[in-house]
Amino acid sequence: MVITPETSPKELRKLLRSRRRSLTNLQQQIAAENLCKQLIKSPLFKKSKHIGLYLANDGEIDPHLLLKVAKKYKKHIYLPVLRQWPKYAMVFQRIKPSTRWTFNQYKIKQPVYDKTKLSHPLKLDLILMPLVGFDKEGGRIGMGGGFYDRYFSYLNRMNSWRKPYLLGLAHECQKLEKLHLNSWDIKAMAVVTDKQWYFH
Repeated sequence: MVITPETSPKELRKLLRSRRRSLTNLQQQIAAENLCKQLIKSPLFKKSKHIGLYLANDGEIDPHLLLKVAKKYKKHIYLPVLRQWPKYAMVFQRIKPSTRWTFNQYKIKQPVYDKTKLSHPLKLDLILMPLVGFDKEGGRIGMGGGFYDRYFSYLNRMNSWRKPYLLGLAHECQKLEKLHLNSWDIKAMAVVTDKQWYFH
């Protein structure tokens, strides 16, 4: 399939998800290791105390090694929790050894919702976001649910902000020349792949 400006978001997601799912287990393992090596030596990761990340699914680049490093350095880790009500609501919840687990509507493992462990977005220093595709200008396309766009929608109403730093994680094969963005889409401040960083 050739990507053109007329390619629909649905077709684009299908193509890019196919690209990342086609990676072998070994390729995924190497990508995860390279991702971790790049991030743990960055000042951004080192200075961040409250970090939101995700559990990989559907061929996403896997940040599980970063999770281990973050725990080792006593950082506070938060995972996205999808709510059944209100529909399409997402929150970030701190995980601890005592955390109980369940599965959301997409069969992705997540903490059991606990309002006492929720974090306000502005408390988080760094958010490691999964994505389906990205461009060099910070444009990102997700799975289509709009969870991150809604959760961080307040950022589009601000002229500048210091945190959280929104960092997209992806395989190099998910890079595109240019993405068409909607007014409500939240850009990544940078994207890091298994190969390199992309700042804009």
